[in-house]
Amino acid sequence: MTRQTTEDEKQARLAAALRENLKRRKAQARARRSEEAKAQKPAPPAQAEPPRS
Repeated sequence: MTRQTTEDEKQARLAAALRENLKRRKAQARARRSEEAKAQKPAPPAQAEPPRS
């Protein structure tokens, strides 16, 4: 292998690793947002009690 080929392969591996890292981080962020949305979901409105006479 030539030095240029080795450098090209190294750059390709680095680029692939960065893409995978970005995908993983985006998936983690989506999961966190989903969990937060579930936790912040408002409770159903309470039914009003009928007026007492």
